[in-house]
Amino acid sequence: MTSVTTTQLKQAIEGRDARALTGFYADDAVMRIIDRDHPPSSPLELHGKGEIRSFYEDVCGRAMTHHVDAVIADNEHLAFTQACAYPDGARVFSTAMLTLVNGLITDQTNVQAWDG
Repeated sequence: MTSVTTTQLKQAIEGRDARALTGFYADDAVMRIIDRDHPPSSPLELHGKGEIRSFYEDVCGRAMTHHVDAVIADNEHLAFTQACAYPDGARVFSTAMLTLVNGLITDQTNVQAWDG
């Protein structure tokens, strides 16, 4: 387990490093995703490091670029925006709010919008 820093998070996201990203999470972390397929009343919820790892392996395995635009953090929270692009030109933009306990992510909510 590695305590997450803004620099490490940015490098792992932009480097599409699923293993490093997964290492920033507590074993019982929860990630919530709100997007066109998962509205606020029924978000996608990933429970535990295993489900979060599978999510990152899928996303990081796709042919796309990731750019972290802005990051802000204190001892208990971290927030960032991210712009992604697929080779065909399709774009995705997301914001994320994370809760940290002892340097590890315990709770995360992503809100993302896709072209189309």
